[in-house]
Amino acid sequence: MNGPLVFAYYCSGHGYGHATRVSAFARHLLNFDSQMTIHIISSAPKHVFSDSISLGVLYRFAEIDPVVVQPVAYRVDRHRSVEVLGSFLARKESLLEQEKRWLFDIQADCVLSDAAFLGCLAANATGLPSILITNFTFDSVYSYLSTTFADQVDAPPGEELSIDNFAPDYPIPDEELEPLVQQIYLGYRCADLLVRLPGCVPIPSFSISPSLPAPSWTDQDNNTILDCISAHLVQNPATYALHSSIPFAGSHTKKTFERSIIQAPLLVRGITKSPDTVYSPAGRSRFLSSIGVPEHLHNPDKTKILIVSFGGQVFRKPTSSRGSSTGHSSPGSRTPPNNVPAELRRIPDSPQLSDPPCNDALSNMDMPSHLNSASPVVQPEPSRTCANICAILTKTESCFENNITRSYFDTFIPSVSDIMLDHAVDDLDARLLPDSSWIAIVCGVSKWGQEGTDEKPPDRFFVAPKYVYMPDLTAVADVLLGKLGYGTVSECVDSCTPFVYVSRPLFVEEHGLKLLLSREGVGIELSRAAYETGDWASAVEEAWSLGQNSKVEMRRKGRLGIDMNKRDEEGKLLAGRVTDWVRAWYDSISQRTVSEI
Repeated sequence: MNGPLVFAYYCSGHGYGHATRVSAFARHLLNFDSQMTIHIISSAPKHVFSDSISLGVLYRFAEIDPVVVQPVAYRVDRHRSVEVLGSFLARKESLLEQEKRWLFDIQADCVLSDAAFLGCLAANATGLPSILITNFTFDSVYSYLSTTFADQVDAPPGEELSIDNFAPDYPIPDEELEPLVQQIYLGYRCADLLVRLPGCVPIPSFSISPSLPAPSWTDQDNNTILDCISAHLVQNPATYALHSSIPFAGSHTKKTFERSIIQAPLLVRGITKSPDTVYSPAGRSRFLSSIGVPEHLHNPDKTKILIVSFGGQVFRKPTSSRGSSTGHSSPGSRTPPNNVPAELRRIPDSPQLSDPPCNDALSNMDMPSHLNSASPVVQPEPSRTCANICAILTKTESCFENNITRSYFDTFIPSVSDIMLDHAVDDLDARLLPDSSWIAIVCGVSKWGQEGTDEKPPDRFFVAPKYVYMPDLTAVADVLLGKLGYGTVSECVDSCTPFVYVSRPLFVEEHGLKLLLSREGVGIELSRAAYETGDWASAVEEAWSLGQNSKVEMRRKGRLGIDMNKRDEEGKLLAGRVTDWVRAWYDSISQRTVSEI
């Protein structure tokens, strides 16, 4: 097959991690072969993919997967999530017919999917090869909702945490989940090639073992991954026993290849390279000035930067203060790179590639503009007690309209994340930031104060612009505080930025991301109680202590331009492997047809 390829790239609408890596890999594909055509299909908003669209990628909005319902950024509503899944699956056949017709109309050669099972089903029904590009699949995510581990948080003495004002967390019975999960699993079974990304958990639709249910992969008493599962994840995937191929539906030609797995490099957006990178003194100063950080705070040898990235934060003052509370982390929460067994530090047979940077266009990533009018927003609640100096929350409401499941970008509506500022700012700063050499840059703040627009952020706190380009912001950071997700983890690993994370215990994906941090980065877990009550300083200081040498070396290499094209080279090589696989698929069909004649 010699002509330009046509790819249909299905992207889950559940979160920025899927969207940013899909856009990144689409760029790699076009950098490898500018003549190919790539269609991105997603319920994520178009502007999220603007960097690849600027290179010629085509975008089509479509409802292609259900979403997990999150009342706060790091908690899952199990029962509403299952309702959303059931509603989507009730429409699966009609959606499948729609996708079949569309794939035929665009004359697609191959389907790529991250990680929408409907794309794999549609490819199989249309007689097309499909490639799954992901670090997890949603059969595992929904299966994990049956875990007996309860997502509850005990407030420190005298505290009252709003996170537990939501419905109690109870597991979904296996008999209710299994028929739903099976439909997702069978969709993924239609995929022919798995491009497995770093930070992975088991992909049960490819490897025979470990199998579902996903809770069997963890110790459910403490929600930690079992040693045997960790060992599986670091094995060469070529050694796995795989499920056989699912034949094409109907009278389509037989599949020509056995199923296989490629271990991919890190798919991550890169820093802006023109006119200067943020690793150069001029580039760093220009970038920080654009955020409003004054020039005397630009020197990384004198000022350290904490990035706080949860989104939708509103800062408002309380009426009184209180003393400090408990420590920050839970047992086993530290993930420094050098305290991990050698066999966990590298996945065997990982291609010696590198991955690409994307440009400023992806900085235009934010909630769709129609959300303010189309969806209900949780309104701020007054503080229930004067005990909280600091409670930062990201509340969300999910929407059900005519039984249509809306994108994560629609259902995840940030509204009221509050930092309760005490009259004594020094006391507040002592708990949020390690010392006076630190500043904080906060992302996703809608406004400062609820009653007016004149209120200013506290001393040494700055607000990132709405469309800030996160890879550049992460690169200038000394530590980043946020929730545990692929997009943030990958950008922290890429920039050697220590990561203080708030766990999402009901997302099975986080077990793979913790392993990635243990091998290639620095991760310190901050309990949600400590996060909401503002006890950040000790975790931030610990993360910086563990990761500062790597960060300093990364800045040195960045100033000298060393390895700045590494991700581009990796991505281009991966794009070549995927493209070669597709062409070989069709060449094999042609050869078989000739031999049959």
